[in-house]
Amino acid sequence: MLDLADVAPGFAESTPQSQAEFRRGLAALSRPGSLQECGEVPAPPPGVHPAANALLLALLDQDCRLWLSPSLNGAVAGYLRFHTGCVLVGETRQADFALVAAPAELPPLGSFELGSEEYPDRSATLIVQLAALSDAGPWRLSGPGIRGEARLQAAGLGADFLAQLQHNAKSFPRGVDLFLASGTRLCGLPRTTRIEA
Repeated sequence: MLDLADVAPGFAESTPQSQAEFRRGLAALSRPGSLQECGEVPAPPPGVHPAANALLLALLDQDCRLWLSPSLNGAVAGYLRFHTGCVLVGETRQADFALVAAPAELPPLGSFELGSEEYPDRSATLIVQLAALSDAGPWRLSGPGIRGEARLQAAGLGADFLAQLQHNAKSFPRGVDLFLASGTRLCGLPRTTRIEA
């Protein structure tokens, strides 16, 4: 049973704040590689970055299935269940959304729902938390929403992850969409983005 006395507050003004964070998420996906700063958001539960917390509060509802990576404890689950009504799942393939605490806990992208040719929108959206995120880095991003080329540095994500992203892009229209979150910063990597090191 969830002890409500231990649940931290969510958005103070639910509708306008949720809409603002939803728009930030859309901006991040429509301009891959750009860094979006989350607005004034509630203090997240331990282990969750402010940008990831704000996005989840905006995206999740009672029809959403959420997978949490292993190090995120019951307080995180209780907080998100209380504020969004989401359903928690234990298998990555069941998830509509996933919150990954750190790169070391990221399962293979192919273990999530990738959608189908007929219903590509049924794929999962992942939020991966990083120690640092910069728009000046070794990755070169191109594709829809990017004029010319964008640069990105995503701390802790190496060659294996990059290879998975490249495979994910080749699966279009199937594939997962990703958000990278670090502190108050958010970056979108939709399946249409091509990335090279």
